[in-house]
Amino acid sequence: MIQYILMAVFCLGAIGIDQLTKFWVVQQIPLHTTVPVWNGVFHLTYTQNTGAAFSSFEGQHWLFALVMLVFIGFIIWEFPKKKMPFTTFERWLMISILAGGIGNMIDRLRLGYVVDMIEVEFMNFAVFNVADIFITCGCFLLIAHLIFFNKAFWKEEKK
Repeated sequence: MIQYILMAVFCLGAIGIDQLTKFWVVQQIPLHTTVPVWNGVFHLTYTQNTGAAFSSFEGQHWLFALVMLVFIGFIIWEFPKKKMPFTTFERWLMISILAGGIGNMIDRLRLGYVVDMIEVEFMNFAVFNVADIFITCGCFLLIAHLIFFNKAFWKEEKK
């Protein structure tokens, strides 16, 4: 039980950090303006994204809401019952993905777009935000952990 309380606190904290960084950027940086932070590495560029990664699925708010509802439903169904052989680490990664998704969903519902602000200079990559970091790192680590470390996930049940 304490683990789920800690996961909820982590989720709320991640959402809070995401929302605070977005609020700060909107208040401090004019739209499409770049502010250097670490030359050659990254800078802040306030943009408004009405789609997903790289502006894909632009304007498809219903699709994002549906995916979030399915993911939230899965977590509510799976976490207490532990029907699938996820490790504790993998459950924390799912909470990270959930937090990022909720952070971006708040923007979509409140503003009609997602506030993005982090732009890396050393490679050609889309502008992103803190919620995107939680989603991307959570997904990457979850997939890697499932493939390389959770053999129970891939075993068929003996009947």
